[in-house]
Amino acid sequence: MTISKRFRLAGLSLLLTGGLLASGQAAAKYPDKPITMYIAFAAGGTTDITGRALAQGIEKILGVPVTIENKGGGGATVANGLLASKKPDGYTLLVTSVGSITMRPLLLKLAYNAQSFRPLMQFSYYIGGLVVNADSPIKTVDEFVDYAKKNPGLTYSSSGPHTQQQIGVEAFARCKGLVFKHMPTKGGSTANTALMGKHVDFVAGSGSHILLVEQGQFRELVTFHIDARDPKRPDIPVMKDIGCPPTNPPSGMIVVAPAGLPDAVAATLEAALKQIAESPEFKQLLVKYNLPYAYEDGATVASKFPAEIEWYTQYFKETGLLK
Repeated sequence: MTISKRFRLAGLSLLLTGGLLASGQAAAKYPDKPITMYIAFAAGGTTDITGRALAQGIEKILGVPVTIENKGGGGATVANGLLASKKPDGYTLLVTSVGSITMRPLLLKLAYNAQSFRPLMQFSYYIGGLVVNADSPIKTVDEFVDYAKKNPGLTYSSSGPHTQQQIGVEAFARCKGLVFKHMPTKGGSTANTALMGKHVDFVAGSGSHILLVEQGQFRELVTFHIDARDPKRPDIPVMKDIGCPPTNPPSGMIVVAPAGLPDAVAATLEAALKQIAESPEFKQLLVKYNLPYAYEDGATVASKFPAEIEWYTQYFKETGLLK
């Protein structure tokens, strides 16, 4: 081998070694720039409030700024579609609902499906209910059913069409033979505002309504998505108490990244998110808003997608929305 060839090979070796070292250093430095976290619903709701707490925790643990951007609309489809288009590098995350990922693509032509995301954590789930203003003369769910039968076409707001909460109301309507008019909004807080302003007759609560119930502004008549009464609110019936089958399953509140996120980056984010979710401060925040603590790691969340997709597929076929 000539001397010049040896130098060329040696130089190539150094370049390759240097490149591998640089690559390893780059991976080890994650994150080395600000992270953007989308919130799939409007500001002021429980998704927004808990998402902001998660962002603050990530900043402290990983040492980089986290910018929050509310991308409400379409029952989380706007934010979901936006995240699915982003590079899977760990610098764009999303707080959203399981139902918006598993259910919405069954009905709409969207820029994403369940395979478009890598779940990182579930920390709670949405508990919906049928809610009226506290000054409403209707005191019980039986009184509501009687009134709705005499006044078909009552209006209600929700966080979006075909969201978990809206389907809960429609399942209730099917059971009791009622007809309602839906007025969707961009999130639970805006749905609540519509009821406060008496622009609608009732709201499909998505969790953010519970604090308003406790404060005496709203009255919840029936709770959806859970099989047993909430021990904290034992006076509010669930579907089986009023002779109706269960509504759709509770939709998890989750953090996701675009599909294709490297395992090492996912591990860093999952470890940080778990630390935040298990902290006393975050658990106390959930208690404040009457949200159940329901931590699951990303792999567990993803493993439940197929069963939920099957549930909604069957439901939409029964209701004629799918053939």
